[in-house]
Amino acid sequence: MDSDNDDKLCFGYDAFRRTCPSHAVLEMLASKWVYLVVCALRRGRLRNGELARRLEGITPKMLTQTLRILERDGLVRREIFPVIPPRVEYELTELGQNLAGLLTQIRAWSEEHVPDIKEARARAAADQDGDLQAQA
Repeated sequence: MDSDNDDKLCFGYDAFRRTCPSHAVLEMLASKWVYLVVCALRRGRLRNGELARRLEGITPKMLTQTLRILERDGLVRREIFPVIPPRVEYELTELGQNLAGLLTQIRAWSEEHVPDIKEARARAAADQDGDLQAQA
């Protein structure tokens, strides 16, 4: 099928439909690095090195790939300054700012509920250990 037919099958873009193009958007958003770069840029322009320092654990290659994806998808704007050495800054577009608001809420929820999730995981691990001992 061509993409025009895929668009028509979605009936207004329904992510629950297998052929919906929104799956590509959801896949992009599922990347933790996309999420963290968007959140880091929410407060304003940053250079590559500033982003790298802010995002502990990201490799230079992954940062470059993530920024390219975000730029391609219209969420980030890159500005190159004609100086030596070259200076490049990244900032969110209006679309990126819109997304950042939502992602910030998810981050806040995540940070607030870490203890609850850790407790649930500990209970599940204890239950699993108990089941294994009962089977032995």
